[in-house]
Amino acid sequence: MEYAQLVKISKRMSKALRHDPARIGITLDAAGWVPVAELLAALGIDRAALDEVVAGNDKQRFAVAVGEDGVERIRANQGHSVPVELGLEPADPPELLFHGTSAGSLASIQATGLNKGGRHHVHLSPDTGTARRVGARRGGAIVILTVLAGEMSRAGHAFYRSDNGVWLADEVPPQFIRA
Repeated sequence: MEYAQLVKISKRMSKALRHDPARIGITLDAAGWVPVAELLAALGIDRAALDEVVAGNDKQRFAVAVGEDGVERIRANQGHSVPVELGLEPADPPELLFHGTSAGSLASIQATGLNKGGRHHVHLSPDTGTARRVGARRGGAIVILTVLAGEMSRAGHAFYRSDNGVWLADEVPPQFIRA
């Protein structure tokens, strides 16, 4: 399948599994899962396309698993704006994590920190390359922020690590951010 088609399907899957499942007529369970067959029917795609998107996604946005009932399900690993409980346990982060953003957001971030906005968590990257790719989505000049995650954790802030390696926090106060 062409790269442009895969990107389009990935974006549709992200929107449905993270933000607006009702738009395509699916319902996520409490943990964000939906049967694969339901998602395929709702999006009008075949299993080969779904498998190609899941396997080829550079950020590993999606997880596929077979439930106790034998039904294969799919969900987004993180980034939800709809209520889901991902079942993530607190984890000790590395000393430093990174966040890519636009240069235009820097002053606000330095004043108020990183806030989750409409999502469940602030997303942090384990390396600058990933943070750069995330920051590039917004266009314009990219700034890579360093988050003093170890120090922040020792100050009592919880961190979680999603299945695809993205680090999550409820917020990052400005005193733990270096531009």
